[in-house]
Amino acid sequence: MKRIRHVLCASDFSSASRRAFATAVTMAQSLDAKLTIGYVIRPLIVTAPEQYLDAVTVDQLRKEERRWSARQLEKLADSAKKAGVRAATLLRDGDPSEQIVRASRSTRADIIVLGTHGRRGLSKFFLGSVAARVVATAPCPVVTVRGK
Repeated sequence: MKRIRHVLCASDFSSASRRAFATAVTMAQSLDAKLTIGYVIRPLIVTAPEQYLDAVTVDQLRKEERRWSARQLEKLADSAKKAGVRAATLLRDGDPSEQIVRASRSTRADIIVLGTHGRRGLSKFFLGSVAARVVATAPCPVVTVRGK
């Protein structure tokens, strides 16, 4: 088996992602691997006229989400660094599963760690599963960590 030198942990800042992050930190510690923590900002979708937002408001919302996300990623990276792990952050825009797979290629990650919400039935059918799509398309092994 190939030595794991780089772990990519994809987060959405949920409880499932926190568990995945803890797993990724432990993995990086034990393997003396680098850890990249990533977050993907989803496209803003306006679905009804009453949800109409002007371009300036949308731009402000996106900038604030980017700032907030960057702060959250830095907190996670600081936590990993305190645990003795070399950590970096990655912030992308787009479809989460596509961007996680692209990030795994661009960072040359040896393994991806991400949380799963354990949806079943109709919610899984309608909402889909980022984790399932990543598992199906990633160029490297994927570890999924189920949230509580």
